Amino acid sequence: MQVFIVCFEIIGTVSFALSGAVTGLKKEMDLFGICVLGLTTAVGGGVIRDLLLGITPPTTFRNPGYVLIALAVSIVVFLPKVRRLLMKNQRLYELVLLAADSAGLAIFTVNGADIALNAGYTHNLFLVLFVAVVTGVGGGVLRDLFAGDRPYIFIKHIYACAALAGAIAYVAVRLALGDTTASMLIGFSLIIAIRLCSAAFRWSLPKAKV
Repeated sequence: MQVFIVCFEIIGTVSFALSGAVTGLKKEMDLFGICVLGLTTAVGGGVIRDLLLGITPPTTFRNPGYVLIALAVSIVVFLPKVRRLLMKNQRLYELVLLAADSAGLAIFTVNGADIALNAGYTHNLFLVLFVAVVTGVGGGVLRDLFAGDRPYIFIKHIYACAALAGAIAYVAVRLALGDTTASMLIGFSLIIAIRLCSAAFRWSLPKAKV
């Protein structure tokens, strides 16, 4: 089970680092800026999660392996051939960003819920769900702020709501069946399905119009 969770976290780290680095390319940042954006997107939500749960220092600073993975992904994205491929094809850029962002959101949301439950907060499900959503969207919010954009979660398709739905599904299955692997896969799949459907069918929450 522990190996499964570690693999899950590595995939999420790669996905969010890719999302941040690709955004840095779009903003024409230098290598340092792209690395900072990739790193922030990959570990930002986890740092916020740990601080909320009182886990100090945050896992990122006790296990730098995920930092190295995020930096490696960012450097690969900066390589000239990769950079040209992504920037010359707008459709490919959008697909990579959607896939990476959706996978990172799904993985870190269910991972955040899992860590909160394992920390002993089964009596406070509001906290568990809040931590799960913050873990999922936190890195993306920091990415957008650093890139000078309005946070993606406030303007584009169904994002935070997808994370909340996946977190609820994870908690419900985990508490009902006690099966962590099944609950993670169900929560992950639900978030991915909602994100992809919202992008394909242009689902969005109502927006304020003046």
